Amino acid sequence: MIANSKKYQDLPPCKIIPMLADKGIFVASESSFYRILREENQLKHRQRSRPAKHFRPPPCEASGPNQVWSWDISYLPTQVRGLYFYLYVIVDIYSRKIVGWNIHPTESSDYAASLIKQACLDENVKQDQLVLHSDNGSPMKGITMLEMLKKLGVAPSFSRPSVSDDNPYSEALFKTLKYHPTFPFEKKFSVIKESRVWCEKFVFWYNHEHLHSALKFITPCHRHTGIDQDIRQKRALVYQEAKNKCPARWSRNTRNWTLSSTVTLNPNRKLKLIRQKNEINLSAEI
Repeated sequence: MIANSKKYQDLPPCKIIPMLADKGIFVASESSFYRILREENQLKHRQRSRPAKHFRPPPCEASGPNQVWSWDISYLPTQVRGLYFYLYVIVDIYSRKIVGWNIHPTESSDYAASLIKQACLDENVKQDQLVLHSDNGSPMKGITMLEMLKKLGVAPSFSRPSVSDDNPYSEALFKTLKYHPTFPFEKKFSVIKESRVWCEKFVFWYNHEHLHSALKFITPCHRHTGIDQDIRQKRALVYQEAKNKCPARWSRNTRNWTLSSTVTLNPNRKLKLIRQKNEINLSAEI
């Protein structure tokens, strides 16, 4: 086979095809090369060098608040072009509550360590209770930050390099923040105090008023404190009573207000499919 010959054995079909064409040779299309290599299980790394290994971080599962937190830093635009303020935010993946935040003029491991320490005090986090997930930025892996996590008994977890999907809860939160109607897209922030005042109002709204779509439109604080169960049960009762009064309006079950008892960061795909199937069966029973 040409692809396995000494000259081409280290090359992918996208390079083999033009090299053959330069010699006036056409053997097969590029897609045919790929198809045959796929059938022979030879589409993996074809060079002598070892392939880069970016292992997916292990799943982190939370069945209640203050078990798994996610944190990241986002840029806040200022009125000076090229100058930004840096928003540090920690979010609980189970309840989506913002448990810690601050804004600083620079990215720093010292600022991050101070924030996580204050958040743990505010939430009364005990030793070996919490996993803190983040990306691979220098503030996340700075000596001061890692030493603080060790002192607090918090287990660090990191995303794969250059893979934002490994930190989805923080990314989703920043999207909500920057698309909030009051976010100053055009005016931007003039001084850091102004940005802190705005973020303080946003955090209060997000934690106490925002009906989170991933939580069946419960606020993060309701979920964090556990009173969301009563609220969702009352909603289910309202719908069930409405169905009993006029069953002809429902061709199937009433709206599902249940929430999964666990939330997983970076779940195993097979485990995720099983969990989704179980949730569908549970909602069908209700």
